[in-house]
Amino acid sequence: MIAVTGGGAGIGEGITRACLAEGARVVVLSRASENVTRCIAELQAKSLPVELIETQLAEMDQCLAAVEKIQSTYGQLDGLVNNAGVNDGVGLASGSPERFMESLRQNLLHYYALAHYMLPLLKQARGSIVNISSKVALTGQGNTSAYAAAKGAQLALTREWAAELLPFGVRVNAVLPAEVMTPLYGRWLKTLPNPEEELHRIESRIPLGHRMTTIEEIGATTAFLLSPTQSSHTTGQHIVVDGGYTHLDRSLT
Repeated sequence: MIAVTGGGAGIGEGITRACLAEGARVVVLSRASENVTRCIAELQAKSLPVELIETQLAEMDQCLAAVEKIQSTYGQLDGLVNNAGVNDGVGLASGSPERFMESLRQNLLHYYALAHYMLPLLKQARGSIVNISSKVALTGQGNTSAYAAAKGAQLALTREWAAELLPFGVRVNAVLPAEVMTPLYGRWLKTLPNPEEELHRIESRIPLGHRMTTIEEIGATTAFLLSPTQSSHTTGQHIVVDGGYTHLDRSLT
């Protein structure tokens, strides 16, 4: 049993589908938006073992209730994928301390809360945690202080939890996407004066293949890190899946 936050849309959907393809049962923790319910219904119509537990992840009591439902219904949990979040543009000048704290609640607090509440189940299964972070944690972006703080904290927690959970055989790793084509990204492009021109500009800066990363590629990497056989000796790692966008020399583009 794998729990995936935000697992019904975008990168989360790619992770859910990858886990199902590997034979895992998946429980998605998410708000029940139209896109999410459509995705879950489509997967269930194919008799795939996936369930949606509607959860407002910024509310700690709902996080606890979701974990209690997993415990009472399934009695086990092999992996947690902390994925849900949004780049909300709370900057240093444009934001406020109040908005900064609310952004951390939306993007960071549930990473800790779910890992905390699920810890007995994860220890029992000698399971795995994968935190989905972002290249913003490494590069900065400008005008997004809160999101950058959350993503950087997720990387620090990945190594901290990997250290703390070594005695229990629970592995903890992080995946860092950069430019990933999701429905949300597509909608953002359409708000621009010249969407195709902007997409071409972005893709031209991605060294490997001059293309966006796909949700399937993020999903495959996450499924690998969850696997107790394929990545059984991998913990405390930050895996950047971005076609070389973050680290390779800009002269390559």
